[in-house]
Amino acid sequence: MEEQKPKQLLHLVFGGELTNPGAVDFKDLDSLDIVGIFPDYASALTAWRSKAQQTVDNAHMRYFIVHMHRLLDPEKA
Repeated sequence: MEEQKPKQLLHLVFGGELTNPGAVDFKDLDSLDIVGIFPDYASALTAWRSKAQQTVDNAHMRYFIVHMHRLLDPEKA
């Protein structure tokens, strides 16, 4: 019997400094922090929490989780 791998639901975690804390407009696109691509939401959330905690003192710094699997297969989203 063939072992089934869990379905990959890729998530990208990235962040950067915003020009305004109330908007999503990055101050410098060249300095975006690409944390990584993760195989599931739980591991992406762990990485996001870690980065968000490290930058908690900077109100302009924000990290995001992008559901890449939804972009790769929009029919199923």
